[in-house]
Amino acid sequence: MEDPDKKTEVVLLACGSFNPITNMHLRLFELAKDYFHETGKYKVIKGIISPVGDAYKKKGLISANHRVTMAKLATKNSDWVEVDDWESSQSEWLETLKVLRYHHQKLLCPDPTNSLQNAIPLTKPGRKRKQEPNRHDPVKKKNQNPDIKSVPQVKLLCGSDMLESFGIPNLWKLEDITEIVENHGLVCISRAGNSVQKFIYESDILWRHKNNIHLVEEWITNDISSTKIRRALRRGQSIRYLVPDVVQAYIEKNNLYSPESEDRNAGVVLAPLQKHASDSKN
Repeated sequence: MEDPDKKTEVVLLACGSFNPITNMHLRLFELAKDYFHETGKYKVIKGIISPVGDAYKKKGLISANHRVTMAKLATKNSDWVEVDDWESSQSEWLETLKVLRYHHQKLLCPDPTNSLQNAIPLTKPGRKRKQEPNRHDPVKKKNQNPDIKSVPQVKLLCGSDMLESFGIPNLWKLEDITEIVENHGLVCISRAGNSVQKFIYESDILWRHKNNIHLVEEWITNDISSTKIRRALRRGQSIRYLVPDVVQAYIEKNNLYSPESEDRNAGVVLAPLQKHASDSKN
């Protein structure tokens, strides 16, 4: 018989550019953790920051090596938030769903050698596939093994801008959005009065799985963004108190952000738009 007082363990996963990581990125984890603990039903055991790889091709995206290093410096003193460089080390861009699957699989089978050498192709509807070794399959809603019930849930932590990006054509696959909200769950940090609830209402997929979308209102508003920090740096303005001191020192030491770095990938189509647009033609 299950213990009614036993809390569901949760791992918070944040994917993104972190270009550079900011104090706001770190605050998202604290806000989400407070929210879950206040419900009395969940226990957050870990936070994971997963910077995107260079193959994402976002304008102004500096080397993953620098972005991962800054994120590790920013979380050095945290006793629960860590940085994972698996996604950033892949030669090809990976869908967020595959990163979620990877971390779920690691919890199922915590073997340090358990990593994917290649991106995992999603199954096409109606097409049978051969079982591949070390494959990260979609998370099953109902697990056959009773021991698996104790495996922590990996939930995608994001801001309202990421949630609303689900509506951008060719940026996300509908089947990916469905699997993310159905099998994993979303934790969305939004400002009081934000239109996120309206966005969920207007999306059939999100509305169907709204009970697995946790909206956390950010009452102490903070308008820090990586874009604004890069702009300040290009203009020679101070970014102190916007990023951790160790991150500011690293940026200055390596002279990371400049007009030249902001032009990186200029005119290049974002990797998901390239991939999903070509898939829809095939």
